Amino acid sequence: MRVRDLYPLITTPNMAEAKEFYVTHFAFNTVFEASWFVYLSGPAAEDARGATLALMLPDHPSNPPGPEAFNGLGMILTVEVDDASAVFERLSGEGVPIIHPLTDEDWGQRRFMTRDPAGVLVDVVQQIEPKAGYWDQYTISDGN
Repeated sequence: MRVRDLYPLITTPNMAEAKEFYVTHFAFNTVFEASWFVYLSGPAAEDARGATLALMLPDHPSNPPGPEAFNGLGMILTVEVDDASAVFERLSGEGVPIIHPLTDEDWGQRRFMTRDPAGVLVDVVQQIEPKAGYWDQYTISDGN
């Protein structure tokens, strides 16, 4: 079996606003759009495939069991970028709500968090050098 794609599908009454959030703030493009569903694709880095994301209205006509509208709990969408500080400054200047401030984490990430119009926490991260010795406490020993 070959998986062609794997993407989160967020069911929200704020589909149009959520689409605009990702198009405006993260340069996503609309690949497919219907009145009740939108499929987005993010820009790809040279060494990575672009990210994909779908949004759907709760009263969609496909009528499978569920999914219920997202309630804002239990999900974080991580967006890895080259320069989290620059994205933080841009989004802050555009009035995007900041849920967690720009922080250098000991485990090796510079990050901040916002929330999209669907209620999803968006964790914007940049990989940086971890604090010296941080990962030593989590290293699994082979017993030697």
